[in-house]
Amino acid sequence: MKPKLYLLSLLMIFSCINLQAQTNVNVSFPVDSGSVKISKYIYSHFAEHLGRGIYDGFYVGDTSKIPNTHGVRNDVIAALKKMKIPALRWPGGCFADTYHWKDGIGPKDKRPSIVNRWWGGIVEDNSFGTNEFLNMCELLGADPYISGNVGSGTVQELSDWVSYVSSDNKNPMSDLRRVNGRDKPWNVKFWGIGNEAWGCGGNMAPDYYANEFRKYSTFMSGSDNTTKIYRIASGANSDDYNWTETLMKQIPPNLIEGIALHYYSVIDWDHKSSATKFNEQQYFTTMKRALFMDTLITKHSRIMDKYDPKKKIGLVVDEWGGWYDVERGTNPGFLFQQNTMRDAMIAGVTLNIFNNHCDRVRMANLAQCINVLQAVILTSGNKLILTPTYYVMEMYNVHQDATLLPIIINSDDYVLGDEKLSAVSVSASKDKNGVVHISLVNIDPDHVHKVKLNLNGKKFAAVTGRILASAKVQDYNSFDNPEKIKAETFNGAILKGEDLDVNMPGASVVVLTLN
Repeated sequence: MKPKLYLLSLLMIFSCINLQAQTNVNVSFPVDSGSVKISKYIYSHFAEHLGRGIYDGFYVGDTSKIPNTHGVRNDVIAALKKMKIPALRWPGGCFADTYHWKDGIGPKDKRPSIVNRWWGGIVEDNSFGTNEFLNMCELLGADPYISGNVGSGTVQELSDWVSYVSSDNKNPMSDLRRVNGRDKPWNVKFWGIGNEAWGCGGNMAPDYYANEFRKYSTFMSGSDNTTKIYRIASGANSDDYNWTETLMKQIPPNLIEGIALHYYSVIDWDHKSSATKFNEQQYFTTMKRALFMDTLITKHSRIMDKYDPKKKIGLVVDEWGGWYDVERGTNPGFLFQQNTMRDAMIAGVTLNIFNNHCDRVRMANLAQCINVLQAVILTSGNKLILTPTYYVMEMYNVHQDATLLPIIINSDDYVLGDEKLSAVSVSASKDKNGVVHISLVNIDPDHVHKVKLNLNGKKFAAVTGRILASAKVQDYNSFDNPEKIKAETFNGAILKGEDLDVNMPGASVVVLTLN
């Protein structure tokens, strides 16, 4: 065959492949119809005393050669401020219900060491405690969310902790805080009353925990505190709807502001799969698990609506994300895993779900922030990399405290074998300046999906965008190649009168801005 004819044949073949790959997704949303705000706290994070999450992650100590401010890595501070982290949950997790806060205050050489029974059995020297955490939150510009010890603690202990961090009156706890170098209180608003009370937090029955919550909650709201606290109950494990029903039925509304929910996108708890070496079936199953979050929130919200039709009590999804086998050669108790484009897909679709349910979801905390599970940051010595999940969270921060624009979507499917999932996920919002942002995720790794957004009579002058994508869903950023995946400018969106056409590449996350 002559060279020109051969080239023409190839172009025709590729053109046909591209046409087959182009599928249609229709999205409609009235640009001026929103009324519910997407709480910025939906974009919050979680830092447990687990593996290298705190030590070697956030905290290296003030004698470290790694540049730091009061022991907190400066590169971590800069990255999280750019991401606009709104709140940080601490000290656990399971660790919270074995943590006694007075062990972590005062001179560091006098703080007792303990064994972290949950995560690797390592010695915890308590050098990072309440003062260090709350001062770090100030550096980050993030609100602290403290998980209190109900499993092995006491009502008095938790009540004292609230006074230590939030009382401005003269009392034993505020005096103790001043002795430890802090005059004014930090005014901590968010408090979790126990963690996973159905499991590592005490293996309690829902009726028993409801009574414990009522007791703890009663003694946490003293008149000497300078801020009104937001009390969050230890909520359901995944689809335990009876747990939510019991708490809503038995806890008076004046004692509670939020109920937690924990859910991880796990293929199989006994066979989680490698974080990086997975096949398409495993990828598909992970996406199926991630999209199940919508069902969970819908059903838990329906139960809450029965007892709280005005939606005063928030649903707080304070643990979510992907969970895989640990990286080879690392401590199994440290839960260190790499972060691929699969994790970016989890983050994108999950955040879209939270946005679209923001009438009930008031906070969510990705598990976890650094070096643990679906982290946004990984560190190794003085090196730091930003994961694909980081870029999704950073791209999506335009939705924080913006008004949700309800959408109607008719999506094509991502098909594998006899199973199918909606290929495209979307959420949209309008900020205080009237700028519209649209976040889209195409979980289909092999097909472009053409999305047509009907703007319902609203015309815009310009559209700009950013995209996160890579050649394979198994791709990730490594310490040898830290910028293999990062957010780039996206030019695949075209305004056509009152419509917006978007060509979504396979396995990609796109955030658009309409002016």
